[in-house]
Amino acid sequence: MKKVVVDAMGGDYAPHEPIAGSVLAVKDFSDIHIILVGPEDKLTKELAKHDYPRDRISVVNASEIIEMDESPASAIRKKKDSTIVVGSTLVKKGEAEAFVSAGNTGACMSAGLLKIGRIKGISRPAIATVFPNIKNQTVVLDSGANVDIGSLELTQFALMGKIFAEKVLKKTDPRVGLLNIGEEEHKGSKLTHETYPLLQEMPLNFIGNVEGRDIFKNTVDVVVCDGFVGNIVLKTSEGIADAIFKILKEEILKSRLAKLGALFMKPALRGLQKRMDYTEYGGAPLLGIKGISIISHGSSNAWAIRNAVRIARESLLNNLVETITENVQEINATDEGGE
Repeated sequence: MKKVVVDAMGGDYAPHEPIAGSVLAVKDFSDIHIILVGPEDKLTKELAKHDYPRDRISVVNASEIIEMDESPASAIRKKKDSTIVVGSTLVKKGEAEAFVSAGNTGACMSAGLLKIGRIKGISRPAIATVFPNIKNQTVVLDSGANVDIGSLELTQFALMGKIFAEKVLKKTDPRVGLLNIGEEEHKGSKLTHETYPLLQEMPLNFIGNVEGRDIFKNTVDVVVCDGFVGNIVLKTSEGIADAIFKILKEEILKSRLAKLGALFMKPALRGLQKRMDYTEYGGAPLLGIKGISIISHGSSNAWAIRNAVRIARESLLNNLVETITENVQEINATDEGGE
């Protein structure tokens, strides 16, 4: 039985959506036990509204909540009984194997680093966000954990992204690209110039520089960038997806003929919406720490939380952390030997 902690007070719709999502998860995955963290009385009352296997969901009390507008590092230090700190500490102690939260992203990152701990040899953890492409998925990292980094961090992101794509997304020999303003090797910033030759030397299927549009074209499986660029890519993509559906709806409502056509296209439109819906992807793993931590969107509903638990489960079943740890040690040993 895999034990997954869910921050029941994280996100815009807590606690009912995280709890409803946890109930869906234990019903769909027979090998999962959910530990809900939050005010015990409040969570018990909300749980009573659901029908679920009583031995598969438990509650651990956490009296404090880190709000979305709080300083992450400060809140982690001051609010030691917050849901994010308590949940991450359960993973650190081995009382759980994964943590899922739709709460303060910065606090989740800080707790992952300070409470769960960084894998030896990893310089910085990275947020790995899964994007839909025309065929399946592309993973982009870092999506916001690190703004100022060097070439070492980017090479480690590439390695971790490759392992995630293999283990969780089930991609064989995933194609790894360095996000840049052009495909030519000479283009880009000082950081991309320094990173390019390092990626060429690594045990990766490195295909060179890729552009933002490649994320959605199925020409690359893992896209590497710093967190500043990656977060802009993420937020821009979310905005474009939202705008497309709003514009499409407005155009359909302009004429009877368009409305009639939309009726025939309804299954296709639903399929498109599902493929572009962030709730289908659940959340983004924080790679590079000693446990599984899934950071979900602040607006996550029950289905998104259920899918975040699914990602955590798949990461555990496929030994994601162990594989990253082994590969980093091998590469570091090789580098030391070369020196």
